[in-house]
Amino acid sequence: MNLTELFLGELEREAPLTRRALERVPEGRDEWKPHARSMPLGRLAALVAMMPAWLAMMIDRDEFDVNPPAGSASSSSSFARQFRTNKELVTSLDEAVAAARAALQRTTDEHLMKPWRLLAGGKVVAEHPRHIMLRDSINHLAHHRGQLTVYLRLNDVPVPSIYGPTADDASFG
Repeated sequence: MNLTELFLGELEREAPLTRRALERVPEGRDEWKPHARSMPLGRLAALVAMMPAWLAMMIDRDEFDVNPPAGSASSSSSFARQFRTNKELVTSLDEAVAAARAALQRTTDEHLMKPWRLLAGGKVVAEHPRHIMLRDSINHLAHHRGQLTVYLRLNDVPVPSIYGPTADDASFG
């Protein structure tokens, strides 16, 4: 088995788990947050929906600047969308997963060994082989999806099972 097959398998397992959480995001609560320093619910849900597209970006580009220097073209504009409905969130997730799947299917393990850079304001903040950055992104998705389930709980929304049962969903997913 090669790296691309491993990542494809993981993507296919994680996508429906992420969908379950996004389907339950309460509409009309985009600005709600549990703490003044917390990310608003709408922004967090959008981030979770779009994160699988990061895999395609890491395969197709050599770098990404999360805060491009003033005067440069914004490289993050396509990742800064807002959604008003659960349907839009789930559609975005489906599109992001499809893009990631296509990128993984057309790449090679050799390409995944090449370096990829994350920049902030034009400065390199992380540089690792693509396969490491892909792994970190999948872990990052799980982290933010976990945050999203806490936001659901705090909004009295039943929390879906992800890796096992919850107080609201006794299934194992």
